[in-house]
Amino acid sequence: MKPAKEYSGIIVPMVTPLTADNKLDEAAVEKLFELMYANSIDPFILGTTGESASLPLAIKKNYIRKAAEIKKKDSKLYTGISATVFSESVDLATYSFDQGADAVAATLPSYYQLSALQMKDYFLQLADAIKAPLIVYNIPATTHMSIPVEIIDELSHHPHIVAVKDSERNDERLEHSLSLWKNRSDFSYLLGWAARSDKALLNGGDGLIPSTGNFAPEIYSRMLKAAKKGEESVVKQMQQLSDDYGALYQKDKTLGESIWALKVLLQEKGIGEPVVMPPLTSLDKQEANRIIGNLKALQSVSVT
Repeated sequence: MKPAKEYSGIIVPMVTPLTADNKLDEAAVEKLFELMYANSIDPFILGTTGESASLPLAIKKNYIRKAAEIKKKDSKLYTGISATVFSESVDLATYSFDQGADAVAATLPSYYQLSALQMKDYFLQLADAIKAPLIVYNIPATTHMSIPVEIIDELSHHPHIVAVKDSERNDERLEHSLSLWKNRSDFSYLLGWAARSDKALLNGGDGLIPSTGNFAPEIYSRMLKAAKKGEESVVKQMQQLSDDYGALYQKDKTLGESIWALKVLLQEKGIGEPVVMPPLTSLDKQEANRIIGNLKALQSVSVT
């Protein structure tokens, strides 16, 4: 069995529960965290699924404070610090660690097209400024830039850069990354591409960061346990469930629309309301009903 690294396992990129007047829904946060902890999952707040690019600083700080307040002993709390202003990322990282976060994650700033050297320099400067565990977050779907694997490998030797969260959908990249880092004790590879969760876990990946885990966390907890035991058939079964449940809120939707749909599914579990922060908007009631109908149909034939 592969020994677990410090930054590993199932880490769910949490939604940001909001009230109708666009404030943090702290009661829903508590319920969401309870669901994660019941399934041995660590929360990652203020990432892409958490609408971090649209949230005012006050909500971000409230979420960090609340998450730290209810953090379970022996769990890890990850926070997103991505911003287009360098000092804002540093300040949010400082606040996160002061509150009790264990690591922070940052994407590239998403306005200017950067060269590979600029990407490297950005993360080196950020790591030097933060002086605490930093995760490089690669997500071309939002930043419109791909951080070369070779650049991440160079960054991986910085004492404060502890992992990569890679959400790029590229099989060759996945295989290359695993070959470089699966045997590194000081650097973790965390996959944010749910459709290849099985491939990552069965071939030496250190963990998963699946948004579907917000409302179906048990799938990934079971997948991880099966992978550790070498139960490939169970891993594949869980992967199929991951694909099916992911399609409920992602199929035929933009990334922004899928966040609203994910909150529709969470409301069905009694967690929060499907409120999203502008510029995102809600779809109509008919679509919400269709999503719930599809969920019930899937649950009637699924055994997890």
